[in-house]
Amino acid sequence: MSQKQKQVAYFYDEEMTNYNYGGGNPMRPHRVRLTTNLITGYGLTDQMRIMRPMPRTREEIMLFHADDYVDFLMSVTPDNQEEFLMQMRRFNLGAVGEADCPVFDGMFEYFRIYSGGSVGGAQLINEGDADIVCNWSGGMHHAKKSEASGFCYINDIVLAILELLKVHQRVLYVDIDIHHGDGVEEAFYTTDRVMTVSFHKYGDFFPGTGAVTDVGHGGGKLYAVNVPLDNGMDDESYQFVFEPIMQAVMDRYQPGAIVVCGGADSLSGDKLGCFNLSMQGHSNCIEFLAKFNVPMLVLGGGGYTMRNVARCWCYETGRLLGVDLPDDLPESSYADYDYYMDTHKLRIAVSNMQNKNTKERLEELRTTVLEQLADLPPAPSAHMVVAPPSAKVEGDLPEEEMETRGGGQAYEDRRRLKDEDAYASDGEGNGAVDVSYERAAEEPLKPEEGGGGGGEGAVKAEEENGGTAAAAAADNINGNGTANGGGEGDAAFVNGATGPTEDAGVAGEAIVGAGVDAGEDGAPEAMETDAPAAE
Repeated sequence: MSQKQKQVAYFYDEEMTNYNYGGGNPMRPHRVRLTTNLITGYGLTDQMRIMRPMPRTREEIMLFHADDYVDFLMSVTPDNQEEFLMQMRRFNLGAVGEADCPVFDGMFEYFRIYSGGSVGGAQLINEGDADIVCNWSGGMHHAKKSEASGFCYINDIVLAILELLKVHQRVLYVDIDIHHGDGVEEAFYTTDRVMTVSFHKYGDFFPGTGAVTDVGHGGGKLYAVNVPLDNGMDDESYQFVFEPIMQAVMDRYQPGAIVVCGGADSLSGDKLGCFNLSMQGHSNCIEFLAKFNVPMLVLGGGGYTMRNVARCWCYETGRLLGVDLPDDLPESSYADYDYYMDTHKLRIAVSNMQNKNTKERLEELRTTVLEQLADLPPAPSAHMVVAPPSAKVEGDLPEEEMETRGGGQAYEDRRRLKDEDAYASDGEGNGAVDVSYERAAEEPLKPEEGGGGGGEGAVKAEEENGGTAAAAAADNINGNGTANGGGEGDAAFVNGATGPTEDAGVAGEAIVGAGVDAGEDGAPEAMETDAPAAE
């Protein structure tokens, strides 16, 4: 693949990878540090623009998520969770070790940072400052407007798509995680501004949604595409359905931007997965989409065998840069060399598991989806009278602005993962957050008395057309430059806002020179930032 001429940006915050879901939870943010260490060991950081994400504010997160849900996430902690038991049940959270979505230390800062990478990547694309953006810490595709689900609390994908819709008439979302991308599909189920395409395991498998007959509703009918698959999906079978379907999608829909959820739990050998894809087979999907030369935001998602997740995302970063990485892992402090003692090789072997996807079944499935796509009208044309301005990227901030740390040392020490624990049973992580802008004033949520109640959410959809919050926002953005309630704001912000918050405009801190120095633990550390801020 010849992608060397493309501008690639990479969002990463070392501190974010230290957060810890705890209690043996299979979701390990530390996997992104392993990924970045491998990327650095292979020398890929010299070929990308490295960005530190700017955490999203409460107000920005509420562009999709319900206000009472966001306030709850801001307020609940492991120490006070007994006071929030009713809300925890309502919003689908539980205690550490007892739930997919536990209450863990510092979690709202974690959500703000990974969302900052995805929204910041969308802003870079909107400004024309990047052709491809990677944020492997993002991709939390199960989160709903008022509900956590499947290790996901804040849906950074929906927030990023809403940002892209400020500039692009149509946005395509493609999900190759083994789990159905239900949260994103649900958000845009009633609009033609966003097409969602999900390839996933279907049947007795979380989340249990994504039948081939689920195609959208109302104005979004035929703009949700689902490709339900069975156990043992291998490279050849995946390519057989993926490439013709995506070719038809691109031909008919003609998106202005693409967002990919590249969950690595569809790889062979994943702890929670049941597919048999090789790293190359997984990467081929992303490379196929890159060939259309449409701006693309590539996010993470699932992936629970950390050694393989890091290998896969490192390999795919290389392919997006046009680099075919050697199979021997680099022997450097960056690469956590001893952690990969299984083979010390980059590429992973597939298993001999049975492929339950018969050729006849795949042919029938492919035909069904292609017939659905053939019924699509020509690419919709949203009337762009006033295109709301995308938030400006401030570029390279002074180093002193990057060193404003939140929280006392005792608090940080309590949250921080010790290095030796990172590799036990494939590791866990938690930790400190680098906040480089003034925090918005935030009122703590009082424990709910008597249950129920709460705000009405980020936005009310039009009841007569069955729209969802994000779908309603998508239909309004770039339609007339105003929010749902009318008015003449500069952007179509939901939940009554008429414009971005004061801090909303920063995509992230550019790490000048793209080279990343090793810290004491071998992870990339901070980065000189001496370039002037962009206008």
